[in-house]
Amino acid sequence: MAQPTISTFGELKKSGYRFLSIKDELRANLISKLGKKEDIFEGIFGYEETVIPELERAILSRHNILFLGLRGQAKTKMARQLVNLLDEYIPVVAGSPLNDDPMQPVSNFAKQLLASKGDATSIAWIHRSDRFAEKLATPDVSVADLIGDLDPIKAANLKLSFADENVIHYGLIPRSNRFIFVINELPDLQARLQVALFNILQEGDVQIRGFNLRIPLDLQFVFTANPEDYTNRGSIVTPLKDRIGSQILTHYPTSVEHSKKITNDQAKLNAEQQKIEVPELLKNLVEQIAIEARSSEFVDSKSGVSARLTISAYESLISAAELRFLKGHQPYTFARISDLYGAVPAINGKIELVYEGEQEGPAVIAQNLISLSIRNLFIQLFPDPAKLKRKKESSDYSDVINWFSQNNTLDLLDHVIDKSYSAALTVVDGLEELVLKYHPKVKGNEKLVLMEFALHGLAEHSLLSKNKLIQGVSFKDLFGSLMNQNFNFEQGGL
Repeated sequence: MAQPTISTFGELKKSGYRFLSIKDELRANLISKLGKKEDIFEGIFGYEETVIPELERAILSRHNILFLGLRGQAKTKMARQLVNLLDEYIPVVAGSPLNDDPMQPVSNFAKQLLASKGDATSIAWIHRSDRFAEKLATPDVSVADLIGDLDPIKAANLKLSFADENVIHYGLIPRSNRFIFVINELPDLQARLQVALFNILQEGDVQIRGFNLRIPLDLQFVFTANPEDYTNRGSIVTPLKDRIGSQILTHYPTSVEHSKKITNDQAKLNAEQQKIEVPELLKNLVEQIAIEARSSEFVDSKSGVSARLTISAYESLISAAELRFLKGHQPYTFARISDLYGAVPAINGKIELVYEGEQEGPAVIAQNLISLSIRNLFIQLFPDPAKLKRKKESSDYSDVINWFSQNNTLDLLDHVIDKSYSAALTVVDGLEELVLKYHPKVKGNEKLVLMEFALHGLAEHSLLSKNKLIQGVSFKDLFGSLMNQNFNFEQGGL
């Protein structure tokens, strides 16, 4: 819709315009979209049955909202998408510091202008994309920043007394009148500043430096916060929490499919990188890393593991494959299991470790998380080696293990071309047959990646030996490797 051409208060009245508070505006547009079965929140996956219905109920109830949850749970993203529920354009008194509605002016400026000019008062229009204000709670935020203060320079320039309302410099909240106003990390806001919000939330007005004035602000507040037991720098004061209409608990994706949708939607890839084929197995492994991190004893569970971990890990996985193609002057084809280890630096910065994890080091923990992901995903795709041992059944892995026991070694180097990669894997007796037995429909590049994955999985279940090379990985017979280690130790001790 194009911006309305109405430019004066008189024209606005003739158009039949009626004032609507922002909460009623959100409610009306939500009802309209629900009636048309339109998508309200794009790129939000896994909240369809939990968070989104709670948010819709809060909007219908005209509540201010607190999103409470660990980092990387789309709290700010949902808050920003609320602008889609606003009217496309709203009229304001032109030049008004508080975005005054001409029908319901609140500032002294707008009231005086309407009183003097009447129907000739100029009208401006604000698009919904401009009706969003956001403030990160930091220690340096002051009451003057949020609410306002007296402006001595303004008083001097205009030669006004400090008793004159026109010397007030309005803070960010009053200047966001008729906006969606978001305060991120609310517990980090000092307690005295949280107290300053009491009146705005309960009465809808502000008080500035003892001025005996009431400014009935029209705002939709959205707050975001991590759980109080994690945010050690502060907490939400109880009276403030009591004044927030709805507290909505967010969560991490409850399924791998939801998590993959988030990663695919948020990963930033250019046209060249999108040419690289990423087998579904590798996508599942990336998501499994986050699952393992959230249950790891070395990772601080109170901090949480953001969805940004899987997004960054996926981007790094593709970049590792791309680097191999660029260095080898090869056309872009597909990513391999070995490329997953290129995501270690991306994982390092996305996990907050407990003391024991810090002692191990972030790189070691990241490697361990990848190993755990391979180990646990392996038993979802192939028989569990531990169960086969307990039942004393013949193993489908015997041919593969026997091939390595005959003093054979397989070195999978990172830089080799696809043809050499395929040849190296197919030389292992029983490996291709193992993959096709449990995944008969798999073919092409996905089959090769699954064959490599099977070797990594067998190594993680202590059926093969896996050693990291400078540029690749080497698979050997486990017993033979142990014997060689013992022999070398004894030689060194003589």
